[in-house]
Amino acid sequence: MDSELPVEPQLLKKRALDLFSPPTHGQFEPESKKIRFSHKLNTEYGGVKVATVSSIRSTAPAKSQAHQISTPSSNVLALSGPEKLNDDIQKKDLAISSTKGPADVGVSSARNLSRRPVWHAPWKNYRVISGHLGWVRSVAVDPSNTWFCTGSADRTIKIWDLATGRLKLTLTGHIDQVRGLAISSKHTYMFSAGDDKLVKCWDLEQNKVIRAYGGHLSGVYSLALHPTLDVLLTGGRDSVCRVWDIRSKMQIHTLSGHENTSCSVFTRPTHPQVVITASHDSTIKLWDLRYGKAMATLTHHKKSVRALAPHPTEDCFVSASADNIKKFKLPKGEFMHNMLSQQKTIINSAAVNQEGVLATAGDNGSLWFWDWTSGHNFQQAQTIVQPGSLDSEAAIYSITYDLTGSRLITCEADKTIKMWKQDEMASRRF
Repeated sequence: MDSELPVEPQLLKKRALDLFSPPTHGQFEPESKKIRFSHKLNTEYGGVKVATVSSIRSTAPAKSQAHQISTPSSNVLALSGPEKLNDDIQKKDLAISSTKGPADVGVSSARNLSRRPVWHAPWKNYRVISGHLGWVRSVAVDPSNTWFCTGSADRTIKIWDLATGRLKLTLTGHIDQVRGLAISSKHTYMFSAGDDKLVKCWDLEQNKVIRAYGGHLSGVYSLALHPTLDVLLTGGRDSVCRVWDIRSKMQIHTLSGHENTSCSVFTRPTHPQVVITASHDSTIKLWDLRYGKAMATLTHHKKSVRALAPHPTEDCFVSASADNIKKFKLPKGEFMHNMLSQQKTIINSAAVNQEGVLATAGDNGSLWFWDWTSGHNFQQAQTIVQPGSLDSEAAIYSITYDLTGSRLITCEADKTIKMWKQDEMASRRF
């Protein structure tokens, strides 16, 4: 039986190359080249839309119209193409869409790159306050801007002088760690919440508890006072936000809908009927306080949202999660943009002052400062643990600015309270 002649490997290789290898560059027909480039654009830029220019009659008018389209009045960011495709670019102008949504995260961040960040002086630690015997979990500043209070895992609330940092008073009454604090601007009341499932109202003239609000089924993690109504908002591990009448101690609403711990809540005087809550289920909900029902659910985050921070003057807020920090607009919760960096840690708290300096505190002791408008991270500070503490106790649990926005107070796991201010000797570098 005659055997067939063997096929040389080089011939097999050549045949495979002819069948499966792409043609070399420059051998495409113009139509094929145009299709390949269009497919590549759609693959690379999912949020890019093609706006056709129909009124092109000559080369000179085409250039002038392309220049008009790229002006800022159209609220789009023009993308320039390669030089080899001038004919196609005269017919098509690539523009980033201004629509908001979870799918447009990268597009919104790219559009935000066009904003030049404002220069801010770096912040430095100038005071360390010791006195608590446990983790310091919460902080609130008095509306008179003369003192502030802190709640701790040692079950006490301490009141400190804001100017000197000296201890003025210690309040006891909770039987578990104090997670939330709020001071009324209309009454001489301070409110506290803790893991003992209780919310307490303190009369600061008598320095004792005058009311207690019971109803939570587990620990209470967040606390906020309504800016215009005598209403108290609390959220906790039972996944609900409860709305209380301060005077009668009656529960007005139970805002239920989250699937995990409700860890942050706030409301704004410009939109008094809107309540915003964040949860460990990675969602943010906007509630209508009149009816006690959810208006919108923001699902932009992929991990637990532990911190919310409203801007003092603008109608917008940020939400901080381990995946990213996002900015939303009130009252409907439209997504605006992401911050341009990732802190890559669990963010426990966030605060922003009138000058547009956003501070975020991480579980690893990182304290990052951001420019509010552009989302640029201009400083990455790291807290230093108290001597005798473990390096793992560098976590920052709560932060807040004073009323002037010139001092930042941080509450930390090494049982200390640290105060920060801007470096007065800093100057711009050109």
